[in-house]
Amino acid sequence: MNIKIDVKETEQRTNIEISGEIDAYTAPKLRETIFPYTEKENAQIVVDLSGVSYMDSTGLGVFVGLFKGLNANDGNLQLIGLSERLRRLFDITGLADIMNINSEVEGGV
Repeated sequence: MNIKIDVKETEQRTNIEISGEIDAYTAPKLRETIFPYTEKENAQIVVDLSGVSYMDSTGLGVFVGLFKGLNANDGNLQLIGLSERLRRLFDITGLADIMNINSEVEGGV
C-alpha cells in the first residue's frame, strides 16, 4: 500500500511518474499532489504509470477528476506506460475513449 509520486516541471509540461499501488489508501496522497497542477491555464500534464502495479476504482476517480480539472482550464492530460491490466481497466470503463493514452511520449518523461 505504498505509492511514490515524482513530479518534474519543465516549461512545456509537467511530468508525473507514479509507482506503487493506487487505491483507497493512496489516492488521497495522489490527489493532493497532482490536483494543484490542474489550476494552471493550458497545463500540459504527462503521467507515467509504468511503475503502477495496481489501481482500483478510487484511482480511476482521481484520473477522472484530474482530466475534468484540466479540461476546465484548457489543459491536456496524457497517460503513458500503462500495463495491459491498467489499459484494460481504462478500456472497460470507457475512459480510454476520452483520455489520451499512449505507450510512449515524444521526448521522454
